[in-house]
Amino acid sequence: MACPLLLRIRAPMKKIEAIIKPFKLDQVKEALNRIGISGMTTTEVKRYGRQKGHMETYRGAEYLVDFMPKIKIDICLPAEKVAEAVAAIISAARTGKIGDGKIFVLPLNNAVRVRTGETGDQAL
Repeated sequence: MACPLLLRIRAPMKKIEAIIKPFKLDQVKEALNRIGISGMTTTEVKRYGRQKGHMETYRGAEYLVDFMPKIKIDICLPAEKVAEAVAAIISAARTGKIGDGKIFVLPLNNAVRVRTGETGDQAL
């Protein structure tokens, strides 16, 4: 049987997944804090894409490092704050060089705060 809390959708919400260079995390966090977004989840990830990696030498042997270390940021927020959040991430994460990252915006049907049972944007 489905949980009735999950069936009640109170407000349209979105999830932003941003993949950025690791040294840009503090700047992105500060930019999001300035616009009132303080909650996020970060994960250390490795990405393969246009950056293609580079050659490294270890104990005299060369090898290709093609999966580059990145940080993935997950943010759940009300839909009306998405444009402002995306702009903040772009301005803080951009270096102008290859490998600056990607931002994905996904629909989010509902959220539930485990401690209180709040749903929708009240749970964010």
